[in-house]
Amino acid sequence: MRETPEVLPDRDPFVQEPYLQLGDSQDPASMMVLWHTEDAESVWSVEVAGSAGDPAPASQAVCAPETERHLVYRARLTGLVPGERFRYQVLRNGEAVFQSCGRARKSAAQPVRFALFGDCSHSRPVQREIARRAAQAEPDFILLAGDIVYNYGRISEYREKFFPVYSSAMRSIPFVAAPGNHDMVLPNFGQFADSLAYFLYWDQPLNGPRIASGAPGTSHVLIGNEAAQPAFLAAAAPRYPVMANYSFDYGNAHWTVLDSNEYMDWTNPGLRQWLRDDLAAAQGAVWRFVAFHHPGFSSSNPWFTDQWMRPVAPLLEAGKVDVVFSGHRHNYQRSVPLKFRPGKRNDKGEVPGEFELNVPGGVIYIVSGAGGAELYDAAQGSDRATWQPFTERFISDRHTFTLVDIEGGVFRLRQIADNGEVVDRFCISKQALPGG
Repeated sequence: MRETPEVLPDRDPFVQEPYLQLGDSQDPASMMVLWHTEDAESVWSVEVAGSAGDPAPASQAVCAPETERHLVYRARLTGLVPGERFRYQVLRNGEAVFQSCGRARKSAAQPVRFALFGDCSHSRPVQREIARRAAQAEPDFILLAGDIVYNYGRISEYREKFFPVYSSAMRSIPFVAAPGNHDMVLPNFGQFADSLAYFLYWDQPLNGPRIASGAPGTSHVLIGNEAAQPAFLAAAAPRYPVMANYSFDYGNAHWTVLDSNEYMDWTNPGLRQWLRDDLAAAQGAVWRFVAFHHPGFSSSNPWFTDQWMRPVAPLLEAGKVDVVFSGHRHNYQRSVPLKFRPGKRNDKGEVPGEFELNVPGGVIYIVSGAGGAELYDAAQGSDRATWQPFTERFISDRHTFTLVDIEGGVFRLRQIADNGEVVDRFCISKQALPGG
């Protein structure tokens, strides 16, 4: 069981208490810890199990209208033993002001458990219950499949809806995230000057595609207006915009996380080459997973034409991807193993093509978007006649999260409801050898 974290009495200088992140490293012996403080003169350091730790954590000032200026500190925890528990403490002016524990990243030889859900921070009571049950399962990490915080991905919304719910888990469990539309595509800095907090408060790999800002197919919402946002750019460097796409290894699995918002054109040759190269470099992994927010294959009747991620399907198949995880639809859906040859996107937004269903080497597509926001398509889950032929399971009348256990060449998934009921489960077995 996780130990109870501790903010030491009369020593609470935090705007946001420390939380763990994987950081921009593939080294299983390291991890990042972040915390936010008021803009005040202090000397900060971190210790791990009594060692010297990071004596000089980096900080960046966050300045936005209607938000008090504050500092985000980042410190690297090093010397961790893969898979082993560790204790760490954060010190201010030489005095410990926070203590907690965590578990180092797993090696390829160790079993891994992860939890996953999307569309979560909406201030609904069920959000807390899903968060509680996911943390109670003691996963090695939790991945959020986009729409991290509603409605505009603002600093104020992280303060009100995200950190109050997840802080207790994030002290000891690293969270990972894929960006969704509510995190990215609505940051009108004229209206909401504290937008794009994703680039301020997360610390994830910076190995995404190095395509020049403004290149065709990569027109991020700020492009063309970056010079007008110097405070944001200073606080978000070097994460903006590269942290929207990245990959990492955990245990014997390789993860590729994509920005699936429409400004990212995944028919762009440069983006496709990055994805192709990333998956090719991961062929030594037993498991290969991809996560992005907008599902290419969904039976939901509303927004059925949101199919712009379908063109990556042949790349995922060629890269031997096992499972793709998405959110966006506020429900749970599971496809059969499928292959898809996309055609040209039509005027309706649909991407027609040729399907092969229940085929060897097919990819399983999971939608796990019932993490806290209002449910979608409540009646459709019980009306199989409305499902697409590729859909195997559709649960839309309850909030759920995904829990996966991996041991060697065995993958076991359980979909767990907010009342603890297991509403779906399946297993994939493969020879536990490099390359799967």
